[in-house]
Amino acid sequence: MKIDNVSASTRTYELLKKSLNVSSKRKDVIANNIANINTKGYKRHYVTFEENLKEVNKGLELKSTNNKHITDTDKVGEMKIETDKTDSMRMDGNNVDIENETANLAANYLKYNALISEVNARMSMKKTIITGGR
Repeated sequence: MKIDNVSASTRTYELLKKSLNVSSKRKDVIANNIANINTKGYKRHYVTFEENLKEVNKGLELKSTNNKHITDTDKVGEMKIETDKTDSMRMDGNNVDIENETANLAANYLKYNALISEVNARMSMKKTIITGGR
C-alpha cells in the first residue's frame, strides 16, 4: 500500500497503535531490568522507537517508478530493544540503576496515559460525527 493512498487519520491511528505497543514493551523491558538488579553481569536493556521514528520521518517521502509498486509502511517507526553496554560503577558488572529505571517507568506511564487519552478523544469525535451529535 502506498503511503500516499492512506488517509492522514489512518496513518495517525496506526502510529498511535504502534506507540501503545512500544509503551507496553518498554514497560516489560524496564520491569525486566528492575527484576535483574542483583544479577551479576546483567546489562540493562532499553527500547528505541522515537529516535527511529525521527530518522525515518526525515526520508518519509517514498518514491516509486510505477504506481503498482508496493511500499512497506511497517518499517515506519520500527521498535528495537537494545542493550546498554556502558560500564558499571558496581563491582559485579551490573549497570542497572534503580532510580533511573523507576523514573523511566514513571515517564512511560505518563506517555501511555497520554496516548490512551488521544485514542479515546479520537474515538469520541468519530462517534459524535457518526451519530450526528445526538
